[in-house]
Amino acid sequence: MELLAIAIDKPEDTNFILGQSHFIKTVEDLHEALVGAVPGIRFGLAFCEASGKRLVRTSGTDEHGVELAARNAQNIGAGHSFIIVLGDGFFPVNVLNTVKAVPEVCRIFCATANPTQVLVAQTDQGRGIVGVVDGFPPLGVESEDDVKWRHDLLRKIGYKA
Repeated sequence: MELLAIAIDKPEDTNFILGQSHFIKTVEDLHEALVGAVPGIRFGLAFCEASGKRLVRTSGTDEHGVELAARNAQNIGAGHSFIIVLGDGFFPVNVLNTVKAVPEVCRIFCATANPTQVLVAQTDQGRGIVGVVDGFPPLGVESEDDVKWRHDLLRKIGYKA
């Protein structure tokens, strides 16, 4: 077995969701869930088939997002994994519960805009996602000023009242 660290290839501020599901129906169901959750959402998604033709299946409302998702799915190459690349101005917090509620979805590995490495185990049979490295290690523990900044930010951007 070999352990690989596959970097997600995306523009710096682009958000994405990486997960695992269990059925080809995932592609259409995720697409329907996303457009139903946020009107006008722009995204691309790609799903790695684990049997049959073993293709990367794609869908989306944004051509560039679909291309990014397909390229990253191919790089990761882990059966039944999926990646959703969100367009500018769309964030995982607005669709994550919707994605998790899709019956085919088994797990979410991450939802982030941070630089990310996907840890992939490669065996004689194929590839599987072991985990992710999302961003960078912490530099310290927040101070009272940091708590105030966090508190104020969440209210300024409308996520807390």
